[in-house]
Amino acid sequence: MANDRKLLNIELGRVSAQEYKALPESGVVAVLDNIRSAHNVGSAFRSCDAFKIDRIFLCGICAVPPSAEIHKSALGAEDSVDWEHVDDTVALVDRLHEEGYTVVSVEQTVNSKKLDVFRPEPGTKYALVFGNEVDGVNQEVVDRSDFSLEIPQFGTKHSLNVSVSMGVILWHFRLFL
Repeated sequence: MANDRKLLNIELGRVSAQEYKALPESGVVAVLDNIRSAHNVGSAFRSCDAFKIDRIFLCGICAVPPSAEIHKSALGAEDSVDWEHVDDTVALVDRLHEEGYTVVSVEQTVNSKKLDVFRPEPGTKYALVFGNEVDGVNQEVVDRSDFSLEIPQFGTKHSLNVSVSMGVILWHFRLFL
């Protein structure tokens, strides 16, 4: 049996919200396309904080801080990760292209790239679009994206909760950038 102990919170070396904001940018932003659940939005903030994502764009009909439900899942990450509400995801995608981002829809499409073989290019800025809990990423947003990225799955279900998808995708990007 391994002789191991869990680290105490004070041993984890966590940074403050101000220190977090002063860290170097990752070059990655997250776009939430009509994510209705405040708990999913809170989880998105928490994952973005964990992987030092530069900003979250909350688009369309999407819960926004301050919100007790977001805070319950985010555990304060809504204070460390910069965010912006944008009414129209399509207009945001156009703006992000103008700002030099490669826009990636996380979606199952005819030509989607599989995450297990995709490697992000260092020095490239990425905007990762995550879609609605029922309908996924809006087709018009998919059409304007540079490409789609799909998480390979092996069970009977062909979808993951959006917050789970975010954790998988964001970890992958941070691993290679």
